Parts: sequence; structure tokens; C-alpha cells
Amino acid sequence: MVKLNVLDYAVVDEGRSPKEAISETVELCKKAESLGYHRFWMAEHHDVSAFASSSPEMLMMHLLGKTETIRLGSGGVMIPHYSPLKTAENFRMLETLYPGRVDLGVGNTIGTKIVNRALNETRRRKQRYEDNISDIIKYVTNTDDPKHRYNDLTANPMSPDNPEMWMLSTSVRSAETAARQGTGYTFGLFPYASEDKTEIGQEAIRVYRENFTPSAVMKKPAVMVAPFVVAADTEEEADELARALDLWLLGKDNFSEFGRMPSVETAENYPYTETDRKNIESNRTRMVVGDKESVASQLKSITETFGADELMLIPLIPGRENRHRALEAIASEFKI
Repeated sequence: MVKLNVLDYAVVDEGRSPKEAISETVELCKKAESLGYHRFWMAEHHDVSAFASSSPEMLMMHLLGKTETIRLGSGGVMIPHYSPLKTAENFRMLETLYPGRVDLGVGNTIGTKIVNRALNETRRRKQRYEDNISDIIKYVTNTDDPKHRYNDLTANPMSPDNPEMWMLSTSVRSAETAARQGTGYTFGLFPYASEDKTEIGQEAIRVYRENFTPSAVMKKPAVMVAPFVVAADTEEEADELARALDLWLLGKDNFSEFGRMPSVETAENYPYTETDRKNIESNRTRMVVGDKESVASQLKSITETFGADELMLIPLIPGRENRHRALEAIASEFKI
């Protein structure tokens, strides 16, 4: 049976504050745990007022303390911005405090130009992405590697277990890296609109599985596929919620057009251009929309198409109650 997981952004809805959004994320995480979801990951976004999740590690710590069994993860830490040693230390700390419940998901999206500059203005150079991955694995597992330039360094605190490590990806190239490094592999259906993403994803997953090398952070290959999900009681209600996501995904002005996640009403009254409508049609390839039976059927099809072990579901829709109902609807259909 495929495992179901949740990726959350700490969405700040219209009329709500970032503090309230974080409280609602805690509630959503507890709901996911009570329904039987396996993992709950926090995204990393900077300079986006509608998302309160700028520091997934900090939110993970908070959520781990509020829950009992569900795994908490980063979806993901954007490692081009950070020290591999410090990243490893953060996750060693989390694993020591909450053994067996921590996932280190990593990506290489650098964000907007101003965000990239601000996060890196004191750095003299950047490493290759794969070198960053290698360094994090070396530090997070405290592996002895005489050839490593900092082999004598230890990422503390030491503990007997390692967090699981996952690479977030949309390409065959990064699937090859995940296989070489021995991490889990998450293929994102949600980041970009593309007519050939199915073919790319299938090839990436094939390459990953065929070339996987076991490591201290993942003993056997594990594949996760991540779509946006909009599930509601009826097809009509789901389509209304999806229109709010449609509007958000237009991403105008580097997602600064709206200071909060657009509501259904805002989406209904927005003055769309013809270009907007074409982009919306294209963006629908990034999401699964419908009532619970339809969404479950589509998710099962995705699982079979990609041979996924797990699904990372992203209920990026307005309204606390709507997000809760989406998780409830999917859980009931999958009987998790």
C-alpha cells in the first residue's frame, strides 16, 4: 500500500496573520497524524508573505514536540544557501531529540535574485550541488573519510541513528545524483507545468532505481511523487478551490502580487488576461482536482504510472477547514 504524506507551506490566508498560520500548521500536522499519514514536511520559502514557512528546521522542531509518531521533514532545505556542516548539525540535533522521526529533504532552488544575493552575500564561492550532498551525508552520518578535507570534524550531537535523507527533483540528472549518493528520491509534479513531465519522471525513477547505492541515510531505493491536491466534497467545490490555486500559481511579481493566499472570492473577481487563462490551463497539469473518489482514482493512477512507494500531497488551498477536509477525504478513500 502506498504511503501518504503531506507537504505544508504554513499558508497565511486572507484575514489571517503569520502567527495564526503557524498555529494552523500545527493543527494540520496533528490532523495528518490522527488520520494515519506517514510524513509531514515543511517547505522553505523566502520573501513570500503568503507563506510563513521560511525555516523548515525550526518548524519541524516545534511540530515534533506537538506530535507523537508522524515523521517530520524538510521539503526541503535549499542547500546552495547553507553550510553542509550546519545543516547536518541541525538535523543531528533533531534526530537526537526525536529519534526515528526526522527526514532531511534537500533541494537546489535558489529563489529570486534578491533572495539568493541576501542569503549568500558573505560567501566567497559556492560548491557544486552534488558536493554539498556528499558533505551533508558525510557530516550527518559522521562517516570516516580520510580523503575528505574536514574529516576530523564531527557533527554533534552524536546519536546512534541517522535521519532519512531525500532529494527533491524534477530531472533525470538529479535522479542520478540521488542514486549515487544513496538518498530517497522525490519527483515533483507540482513545481512546473510541462507536457512531458510524465516521461521525464518515469525515466528519472527508472534511472534512480537501477543505479541506487545503499547508504547510511537510506538502505534501499525509495520513490515519492508530489502533486498539488485539491479534494473536496463535490467536483464543483473542488473546482472553486482550484481556481484560488490557479490564481496563486500565476506567480506574478515573484509571487508578491498577493500578500496572502487568495480566497475563492478573490479568484472569482480577478481580471484575468488571455495569457493568464492559457497559463492556468497549463498549470492544471501540476495538480489533482476533484471529489474524494476522483482524487483517489487520480492518485492511484499516479502511483501506478511512476511506480511510487509514497505520495507527497500538497493541499495548497485557502482555508483551514478546506485543508483539513482534503486530508480527511483522501485518507478515507485510501483507508490509511
